[in-house]
Amino acid sequence: MSAVRTETNGTEMTDTRFTGTSTYVATDDLMLAVNAAVTLERPILVKGEPGTGKTQLAVEVANALGKPLFEWHIKSTTKAQQGLYEYDAVARLRDSQLGDERVHDIANYIQKGKIWEAFASDDQPVLLIDEIDKADIEFPNDLLRELDRMEFYVYETQRLVAAKHRPIIVITSNNEKELPDAFLRRCFFHYIKFPDQDTMARIVDVHYPDLKKNLLREALNAFYKVREVPGLKKKPSTSELLDWIKLLVAEDIPPEVLRSDDKRKAIPPLYGALLKNEQDVHLFERLVFLDRGAGHQ
Repeated sequence: MSAVRTETNGTEMTDTRFTGTSTYVATDDLMLAVNAAVTLERPILVKGEPGTGKTQLAVEVANALGKPLFEWHIKSTTKAQQGLYEYDAVARLRDSQLGDERVHDIANYIQKGKIWEAFASDDQPVLLIDEIDKADIEFPNDLLRELDRMEFYVYETQRLVAAKHRPIIVITSNNEKELPDAFLRRCFFHYIKFPDQDTMARIVDVHYPDLKKNLLREALNAFYKVREVPGLKKKPSTSELLDWIKLLVAEDIPPEVLRSDDKRKAIPPLYGALLKNEQDVHLFERLVFLDRGAGHQ
């Protein structure tokens, strides 16, 4: 991150650019995408297979730029209105029955959503809308006006809520469903490619700086060979690689054990950290069986 204060027409301004952090390895194209979205004042829509750091990106952007972070994690039952506010009519009815004086001010029963909290921030915030594709297909369109105009109306209190500062908005999607074209037009899109071996080595080094080079090399070779196996239901991700390396170190597994020159040792040690379902385990077992059969011919 760089934060340089400059003078433009006598006005002091802050030029902030995201360049990754000490705990998050960002590729050049990812940094370019984040900074482009900030410049255009558009949400950045981030896609990529699970484990590529989509959600963590918002956290790291906030940390790098020194900005407050508001996280809205979407579920299948989430409604767009919940990001703005919710009116708790049930609580107000209960309080009225109990004679509570709070019932005379309806504002006491308005619960702020994450978008409202971000709009009210005294400093420019980072707003994460995580896994937007989990919600109903109309969910993104229901937020178009609010994200465009940076304001919304609270009908119960007849109040217009406007953003003090335009948030840096990071929206993630796992491609579970297509997003509406009208919504996509308003976003800057970036697909996070799965890291190549060099980038992955840098990521591992952040978490395990003292890892022996031989073990790192053999672990990465084995990991990428696992990912290349055709028919895998779930390819292991970065987080699973890090878990696996932690186990390899804890169990003091020598690097030579990870070499897959012998196809009969196709299943890597401690594979439970990499393979997450029985279908993929059975796939590897069948490969071992077939390789052994071929070896006897």
